[in-house]
Amino acid sequence: MAERGATDEGTTVGDRSDAAAEPAPVDAAREFLRAVRTDGDVDSARRRLDALPPAALDALDAAERLSFWINVYNGATGDALLDDPTRLADRRRFFGAPVVSVAGTDLSLDEIEHGILRRSQWKYGLGYLPDPFPSAFVRRHRVAEPDPRIHFALNCGAAACPAVFAYEPATVAERLDRAAETYLRGETVVADGTARVPRLMLWYRGDFGGTSGIRDWLRRYGVIEADAAPRVRYREYDWTPSLDPFRGGD
Repeated sequence: MAERGATDEGTTVGDRSDAAAEPAPVDAAREFLRAVRTDGDVDSARRRLDALPPAALDALDAAERLSFWINVYNGATGDALLDDPTRLADRRRFFGAPVVSVAGTDLSLDEIEHGILRRSQWKYGLGYLPDPFPSAFVRRHRVAEPDPRIHFALNCGAAACPAVFAYEPATVAERLDRAAETYLRGETVVADGTARVPRLMLWYRGDFGGTSGIRDWLRRYGVIEADAAPRVRYREYDWTPSLDPFRGGD
């Protein structure tokens, strides 16, 4: 599907009053995720996302943008894997192929996560290397400031992934804090002077501020004591398909 109305990042297209007359993006993403999780009318929800005007996405503030794209990512993942769980076996293809159309543009999970939510970071750069060639759509709609807590909110369908919630702009910061605390407390093993943390903290180490930054995150959420400085090691990731988080809504 061809990209409609793309401009360079920072260009203003219409204003919030114009966008308000169009379908609300945040509501459209929330309904998409809900339809996936409750076996609702997913096709209708997909059409609504596809029909969103780019100007409506331009008008999103930071909390709205964050909530919108997290919900789109989780909805698209759940819809794809509930339809065919074997897709996760070929992870490169699954994450790299288009799975959802937003505002007339086909997007992959990688484009949403690494392009939009991580603000054009290279997937394999450990959080230190930017993607030098983001698409026009990504440049236009990516977040202004990446939030590492998205890694505790995005579910790719594996057993080691975090829980799935519907994120709302008014409470997204608090919900992300709860998601981070729950995931880090549940997935980190501290013993004998070593903190064995989730492997996603290795894959995106730069997002978390390197090894010292990872310790700060563990202190922030009460996983280790404020004065503790354990060695950091990384647990293996359990890629066993787990679709229960995409069944039932919150």
